[in-house]
Amino acid sequence: MDNRHSGPAQRPRIAVVGAGPAGLTFANVLHRHGWSATIFDGDASVDARDQGGMLDLHPGEGQLALERAGLLERFVAIARHEDQEQRLLDHMTAAVLHEDVPLPGEGQRPEIDRLVLRRLLLSPLGEWDIRWAARVREVVAHPDGGHALRLDDGAVGPFDLVVGADGAWSRVRRAITPIMPDYTGISFVEFWLTDVDDRHTDLSRLVGRGTMFALGESKGLIAQRNGNAMIRVYAAFHRDLNDEELTGRPAMLGADTVLALFDNWATPLRRLIADADRLAAVRPIMALAPALDWPTRPGLTVIGDAAHVMPPLGTGVNLAMLDAADLADALVSASDWREGVATFERGMFARARGISIACQHGFAEMFGADGADNALDR
Repeated sequence: MDNRHSGPAQRPRIAVVGAGPAGLTFANVLHRHGWSATIFDGDASVDARDQGGMLDLHPGEGQLALERAGLLERFVAIARHEDQEQRLLDHMTAAVLHEDVPLPGEGQRPEIDRLVLRRLLLSPLGEWDIRWAARVREVVAHPDGGHALRLDDGAVGPFDLVVGADGAWSRVRRAITPIMPDYTGISFVEFWLTDVDDRHTDLSRLVGRGTMFALGESKGLIAQRNGNAMIRVYAAFHRDLNDEELTGRPAMLGADTVLALFDNWATPLRRLIADADRLAAVRPIMALAPALDWPTRPGLTVIGDAAHVMPPLGTGVNLAMLDAADLADALVSASDWREGVATFERGMFARARGISIACQHGFAEMFGADGADNALDR
């Protein structure tokens, strides 16, 4: 590694808020250059809660970031290359309208469960690099310079650079700008089907080896095959939020309430809800304005969803990991790490702007009145 600008005066004290794909990718690329950072995450442990559904990592984005972190070969070895199928079903008949089944060895976007990716990204880091059960409540200027983090059990710091990889409701972003994400008007409710190859064989065939979409009437059902014989189902529909939800507090809807919204849909599709083993909280889909940016704030920066949260169309995690790798490389290669941050931010905002516009437009079309037709035209 080229560490020509990595002398003691150049290396800042770095805190990373969030041990998701972005924060851990950033830490890994730094680690390869001999730099260090301390990561703070509110989870009690690596697997204290469900991390969400599967991710497909793209060659020029998420996979490129893993390559720069030295983890691409290990990812390729453990990723689920067999689960790259996509199919679109008619919402009234469950007939297949379109299917994309890559031939063996042709698919370029293998899938990986979020928890498996998290463990992969944690593997090169030492235990001392991670502080679990450390929920950051606020980022504040420190009287001696830099910024401190206020946790539930007190303050830590100061740090020369605080990197927010803490998602849509980022506490780090709040120290930079008061702007918050807007609600897209669409909410997802997640259902789980477990042991599907034995207990739900017909639904397993319906979904296939990858992701299934059924779109119509400004609603949708999306089903993803995950590892360990599990399928996650997302029921998507328009709804209004209450005040608590607008600040990130989850709501709950019963399965019967959700099922009633799809009362005239094909029976096999309705069974993805009716036969589910578990129902999760409602997830309002939020997004930051595509043109959003802000002046560089010394000692603070954000990456991934903290900087440009978008609707979930397979772009977010890839962009977040690429942000992370770019920021780490910018820090270690700049003659002054502060200028490295500023250079990175200019590039990040320019890249994210066009992608966010396209993503938000595509998401609105997906859950519009002609959702299936729009999906076929893409």
